Amino acid sequence: MDTTQNTPEPPPRAVIFDVDGLLVETEQYWDEARRSFVAEHGGAWTEQDQRNVMGDNSVQWSTYLQQHFDIALPNDEIVEAVQSFVLERVSRHVPVLPGAVETVRALAERYPLGVASSAPTRVIEAILSRIGVRQLFRAVASSDEVSHGKPRPDVYLLCARRLGVPPSLIVVFEDSVNGVRAAKAAGMKVVAVPNRQYSRPSDFEIADLVIASLTDLRPETLPRLF
Repeated sequence: MDTTQNTPEPPPRAVIFDVDGLLVETEQYWDEARRSFVAEHGGAWTEQDQRNVMGDNSVQWSTYLQQHFDIALPNDEIVEAVQSFVLERVSRHVPVLPGAVETVRALAERYPLGVASSAPTRVIEAILSRIGVRQLFRAVASSDEVSHGKPRPDVYLLCARRLGVPPSLIVVFEDSVNGVRAAKAAGMKVVAVPNRQYSRPSDFEIADLVIASLTDLRPETLPRLF
């Protein structure tokens, strides 16, 4: 008797990627944008400030700028100024990280893919299109679409709903500690590719797998995380 139809599909059932710092090195653009904006308003943006807002959605980080640098502008004006700076940089050049495009293409042959990023949707779409992989992603979710950014799980849960896959059957790729915490809080497995500039190796102990670069990934290892 043929029982193959009753055999459950082995996990994972989907894969979700972060974008900034994982697929592309555009975190520097956000750093430059906020540094320039704060300087225009008489302040000095620091590396610690950048760490403090990593994972925040637009309302959260623009509120941080208002409060820490006494900027008397509404959130939407702050967001528009910073986002426009980043989009201009992206339109000229997107620094792709080693193994990023190859990994996306390889995993797209096996699993439905999603993106869960702290960046606004306009920026996510621009980056994915610029590096030629937008068509490989079934779902895109931005932290601007949920109440709280990373390390809260909201954006990952939204992406899972759009993929139509239970969180427990999803593998996430993340470069930041807040992103790893968010994905774990969502009940997902996590492969960490640490961004050394903004984190320490010890920050990633809760990840299910840690690799130095996406070039080190072997797709066949993902089912072993379950």
